[in-house]
Amino acid sequence: MIILDRDEIRRAVMRLSMEIIEKNKGTENLVLIGIRNRGAVLARKMRREIARIEGVELPLGVLDAVRYRDDLSEEERAARYVGNEIEFSIDGKNVALIDDIMYTGRTVRASVSALSEIGSPQSIRLYTLIDRGHRELPFRPDAVGKYVPSSSEESVKVHFSETDGEEAVLLLK
Repeated sequence: MIILDRDEIRRAVMRLSMEIIEKNKGTENLVLIGIRNRGAVLARKMRREIARIEGVELPLGVLDAVRYRDDLSEEERAARYVGNEIEFSIDGKNVALIDDIMYTGRTVRASVSALSEIGSPQSIRLYTLIDRGHRELPFRPDAVGKYVPSSSEESVKVHFSETDGEEAVLLLK
């Protein structure tokens, strides 16, 4: 079942981008960090939208938090780790942490741990395209594109043209 189509994703990206600007009171001291893989794609889309709105191209990094996951074995973490692509300091910066789906909170916990090893940001705010609930840890996004109530037997898949050849968010039984 399609939850969001191409146009709905585009509008959600616009809203999330505006939320970032508003919560930061502009773009000063702001950096975007997307969580690998589809969070990074979403962050690139949001960077383009912020540049369109504000005329500023923000620093953009890609965070690979898999080494900090507590729900994977050491072998799984080592096999999945690709690495970070953050070529700027996050010290004292306001970090907009971006991911495609918020679920249990484990990716967010791992990401905050990974960021703390990289530097000391002034703030970290979380922006996600989809929030499907089912938290195991006490994290919540600062802004969400769409809330999708779902059962733990269902899965939510985000498809972007850059990675999947189409733009859609799907709920699969």
